[in-house]
Amino acid sequence: MSSLPAFMARALAQAQKALVISSPNPRVGCVLTDAQGRVLGEGHTQRAGGPHAEVMALRDARSRGAPVSGATAWVTLEPCSHQGRTGPCCDALVAAGIGRVVASLSDPNPRVGGQGFARLRAAGVQVDVGPGAAESRELNLGFLSRMVRGQPWVRVKAAASLDGFTALPNGASQWITGAQARADGHAWRARASALLTGVGTVLADDPRMDVRDTPLLAQLPRQPALAVVDSALRTPPTARLFEAERPIWIYTASTDTARADALRGRGAEVIYLPDGQGRVALPALMAELAQREVNELHVEGGQQLNGALMRAGLVDEWLLYLAPKLMGAGAGLSTEPFAGGPLTSLAMAPALEFHSTQMLGPDLRIVARMAGRDTF
Repeated sequence: MSSLPAFMARALAQAQKALVISSPNPRVGCVLTDAQGRVLGEGHTQRAGGPHAEVMALRDARSRGAPVSGATAWVTLEPCSHQGRTGPCCDALVAAGIGRVVASLSDPNPRVGGQGFARLRAAGVQVDVGPGAAESRELNLGFLSRMVRGQPWVRVKAAASLDGFTALPNGASQWITGAQARADGHAWRARASALLTGVGTVLADDPRMDVRDTPLLAQLPRQPALAVVDSALRTPPTARLFEAERPIWIYTASTDTARADALRGRGAEVIYLPDGQGRVALPALMAELAQREVNELHVEGGQQLNGALMRAGLVDEWLLYLAPKLMGAGAGLSTEPFAGGPLTSLAMAPALEFHSTQMLGPDLRIVARMAGRDTF
């Protein structure tokens, strides 16, 4: 962010503070400055139903006794113009006498979509758009995906040995990676609106599938929701996933009312979403999750679920942890048959782009995106 205006970089740092708290709202930061380049106030979007970044910055300025008439607001997303859980932020800026707004992005929410900028300009406020656009997009890929595509940003996480195995032949997989990589995985869970797993993982590992080993846990308004793909309703009512307090959505193609009622008795919502072939309709699942205001969907499943998501073209990003170990045999990272069977040509292989790499103790974290997927 070195090439950014300093105050927009500061606003983006504020937006980062909303990483795990603002869902389903976007992660937004705001900084107010005067003509002399002094910071008058700053803030970030709070949890859903709480104040947005602009209102927090105005409150901060008031607490400092700083007059904001004629000030510039540096904000990482177009100020909202609609009455939602809170009032329109563009009106709050106009009422405060803000003279200029510098925004990173326009808001793709159809209830905003340029109307915030239009109302500011109509009130005589100078509006400039663009600084920090790439950084704000990156921070809000899930929100943008939901607004533009009508589906969450889908991130699949997996941990493997250097030769691509996720478990030994006897099923043992704890722990392939070290403590730092595992804590990092929990941090990625924390930023998601919901987690997704398959019933195969539930039966094989009996995981809790919640956020635990990360300092971000203290900031979470609540645990992310959990979605389970369970075509035949095989999830045991005694599964450990019911131990965490959060919404649990079980998607199924089964009409077995007794099994469904047993899961509802544990607090789960059972959603019938068949594809006509005895499985859960995954594209419809993504649309349904978007209706539930899921921005980022963090997937931790097995080869079957990962392959099904790949076949359906629903994976946006891979979060891979590679341990410096050679296991030689066992369950693999492979998502075959994502293309209906073994590939016969390298040209058939889906193209990915390396987005970032980072060492976490002895392990390597790779974030790789499906080519061109983040261009919406």
